[in-house]
Parts: sequence; structure tokens; C-alpha cells
Amino acid sequence: MFRVAATLVFASVAIAGCAQQKSLQVTDAWVRLAAVDGRPAAGYFTIQGGGSDTSLTSVSTAEAAHTELHESRMTQSGGMAMDSLSSVPVPAGQRVVFAPGGKHAMLFEVSPNVEPGGTLTFAFTFSDGKRVEQKARVVGPADPVPAGS
Repeated sequence: MFRVAATLVFASVAIAGCAQQKSLQVTDAWVRLAAVDGRPAAGYFTIQGGGSDTSLTSVSTAEAAHTELHESRMTQSGGMAMDSLSSVPVPAGQRVVFAPGGKHAMLFEVSPNVEPGGTLTFAFTFSDGKRVEQKARVVGPADPVPAGS
């Protein structure tokens, strides 16, 4: 009888441990359109790491000719510069925030059909083979940051 009870306790702890594993998620996605026609738009979002380390290797959308991962930074002279990123580490269980003034996705040659108030779908690809799709709200160049972002 004791063995049966011990086995049941062990099994329930193992199942509970598995249930607590978080899955990789992307939330709060939004895009700010460029103020000047022909210039790239910028995409922002939050990644919540899953149960193991991975890296974001690309972000794409059917609404842009191509996208690139970038990070803005302050220069020694007090100006802003942008660096291209080949990937962005996403540690297990950690949040990685893409926000104005920091990491972001640049969207080049955005479709003229993309307008403020609409949405587009991002596809996020990770080094572990996972792919996550997430809708992104679209705002105009002077619009406020969407609530919850």
C-alpha cells in the first residue's frame, strides 16, 4: 500500500513539474509606420522565454519585402546609432523586450495596404526550430504607443 501511495505522489509531482514549464510566447506586438513614405517601419514586441534557452533568428511578415533585427544605442557623442543583429538571445523563462530606443524589427518596403488602426501578422523564428505567429497592431508615426505595449 505504501508503494502505491509513494508512486502516486511521485507521479503527481512529476506531472505538476511538467505543467509549470512555460512555453515560448510573443506578446504586445505593434508596428509604428514611418513618417516619410518609402522609409522603413519599426516593429516592437515582448518575448517570454520558454523552458530552455533559444535565440530569435528572424521576424518576417507578408506585408513587408524584408525585415531586419536592429538595436538602437547612444553614441559617445550623444547621438543615436543602430546596429544590425543576426540573432537575439532569449534565455529560458526570461523576458526580452523590443521597444522604442532599443531592440526592434525594421520592416522595409511595407505594403501600402498597411494602415494605422489595422493589423499585420509577424512570424518569429527561433534557433531551436520553433516558429510563433503573432498579430501586431499598426499605429501611425505620431500615434501613441498602444495600451498594454
